[in-house]
Amino acid sequence: MITATTKASETFVCTSRIAIIPLLILSSAAIAGAQITSNPLPEPIVKRGLAVEVKDLVRLPDTRGVRPADRDVNPAGWARVSYVRDLPDGRRFANDSRGFLYLIDAGNQTPHLYADVEAIFPLGVYNRLESGFIGFAFHPEFASNGLFYTVHSEMGAGNSKIPDFIPISYGLKDVTYHNVITEWHATNPAANTFEGTRRELLREAHVVQNLTHPMGAVEFNPFAKRGDEDYGLLYTSGSDHGFSNGSGPNASNPAQTQRLDSIMTAILRIDPRSPSVTHGQKGLGDYTIPMANKFAADGDPNTLGEIYAYGFRNAHRLSWDTDGTMFASDIGMNQIEEVNIVHNGGNYGWMKREGYFDNGRPRGGALDQLYPLAPEILDGRVKDGFTYPVIAYDHDEGRAVAGGFAYHGRIAALNGKFVFGDVQSGRVFVSDVSAMKKADDGIPKTVAPVEEIQLYVRDASGKRVDVSFRGLAEKTMGKDLTRADLHIGRSREGELFLTSRQDGMIRMLVPDSGGAATPTAGR
Repeated sequence: MITATTKASETFVCTSRIAIIPLLILSSAAIAGAQITSNPLPEPIVKRGLAVEVKDLVRLPDTRGVRPADRDVNPAGWARVSYVRDLPDGRRFANDSRGFLYLIDAGNQTPHLYADVEAIFPLGVYNRLESGFIGFAFHPEFASNGLFYTVHSEMGAGNSKIPDFIPISYGLKDVTYHNVITEWHATNPAANTFEGTRRELLREAHVVQNLTHPMGAVEFNPFAKRGDEDYGLLYTSGSDHGFSNGSGPNASNPAQTQRLDSIMTAILRIDPRSPSVTHGQKGLGDYTIPMANKFAADGDPNTLGEIYAYGFRNAHRLSWDTDGTMFASDIGMNQIEEVNIVHNGGNYGWMKREGYFDNGRPRGGALDQLYPLAPEILDGRVKDGFTYPVIAYDHDEGRAVAGGFAYHGRIAALNGKFVFGDVQSGRVFVSDVSAMKKADDGIPKTVAPVEEIQLYVRDASGKRVDVSFRGLAEKTMGKDLTRADLHIGRSREGELFLTSRQDGMIRMLVPDSGGAATPTAGR
């Protein structure tokens, strides 16, 4: 366990007609030394004719009231669904972060309770958007080994468990919450209700007063094959654990965000097998460090070998393209949302950078301040050691970037696009994957263009009706909503789910039905 006892001081119709999509170049007007006080990214994201049909699939059960209202961030929300996962055998699972894992039947008609996670962890906390039973992932060999992994959050007060990791310079007395990664072993992987055992892989601590930016995701690279370096390795999301906008005396601490002896801001890559099985190098918890990680093989005892990349504020969603390219959607502070291509050993800048700007806090200013990069850094003539985003938008377009996926499915207009969105507004965006990869060139000022998808449904007569995702959730709930809470998932065939933590409905982007009934995609 790494701890210390002395606190540190703060020191969108089809776009296939476009053969080549150029990269955007940051306006030279932004290149100046003074603080940026106007719109940092004035070019708006607009709809350019790309429209995609969306259909309801199934609604999770109503879990309003199952948690005390003072411990539930959204007690009026029907179900807090954030992930939908398909197994290779065709079974579909979804979570309600209030503590339930559901198996959805083959006709997408009825969810059945697969596991009650809350019943196992009575200290679960649900008073933040990323809280409770936050995420889950199945091992690529689940059919034979029965292993899957969850992330959940717990209260620190009254908790008898000792975290494997507490932020550097803090001690056990400072711990407010725990984030826990658990391995579950299903005795019968084919069973439709979980029975089996569990093992704790990692328990790590928060020291801020509110559970802001926990470790919210666990992921396997779905395109890694047996024998590949990445096969069977588990990734976690990367976050600053509330050191940017958590509350309390321990919040807003830049000294916690650019370290390699800490998991703050880091995406971890681990072999989830215990070192007692692999006889490999032990990590902070009961897992093995892959020696292919850059910081595992650097010979430096002061770096944590489980770190894959670092410098993220809240890279809450991860995904991969078929060629192994890894993407992370990183939620910004007050100004910039970004999507990054993630590289082994990369430093993505937080809290020194937000998007391709200097953040004000390390300069002695505030976290909501931006400053332009020096021109020679901005155009790539001088390297500063940071890796910059391939997509960026500012807060007049949305407030929190949602996860996204490189699309390779049945909707022709989306093929070759990275489909993502904004959590709060519910807007759904696309960018050309090839332009994103081209923007991963080491030059901060180059990013890929973004456009907005127009969603639509077909009414009973087959007529197209344009809609917004937030509007769909509002119609299902029968009331106005202050936020959409959009999340995006991918089926085993590559089709995309749209879900909300508000209405509990699982929806899917589908090829245009032309007014006819569309077969349930992938089932």
